[in-house]
Amino acid sequence: MTFDAALSAERNYLAGLLEAIQRCVYFLDAASQNTPWPLTEQILKSRKKDNELFEALAAVNERFSKLQDSLGAAMRHSLILSGEQADSFIKVLAIFEKFKVISSIEEWQIARTARNLAAHDYQTNYAVVAEHFNALHSLTSNLYATANRFLVYCESQLSVLPLTDDFSVEFRAITASISK
Repeated sequence: MTFDAALSAERNYLAGLLEAIQRCVYFLDAASQNTPWPLTEQILKSRKKDNELFEALAAVNERFSKLQDSLGAAMRHSLILSGEQADSFIKVLAIFEKFKVISSIEEWQIARTARNLAAHDYQTNYAVVAEHFNALHSLTSNLYATANRFLVYCESQLSVLPLTDDFSVEFRAITASISK
């Protein structure tokens, strides 16, 4: 493989990750639209057999996680193209905090902790479940803003755009209202 072909493959891989980020935002937003925010213990108790609600909540959990995972993978990969050295993810975060793509390392870690709790905690206490989902919902706008800033970074600094425009219009509409 030539160096040009290798560089093209790396750029194409990042473009695919950018499209995945847009898709994650689109589907997380769709799942969030089907949820009565803010959730309360009473709502969850009264609708404990409401399959639509709990499918939407499961989707919020999964899509929030996928969005953060996709962003993390794309940030790490973009550093390969930019020539930045980052041998640990905390260094990746520090670089993107410096570039103002993420608001702060701490905010990223808070979202990561919330994401990890969702993956490993199976609560039946509806007050705790409501608190968890409300926390994810409150962290979502920052994740959307980070996704938007990251795509702007990739376009302006690396000249890499999402692989296709399939989710671009919706992504811009969803993230346009976020001023972070």
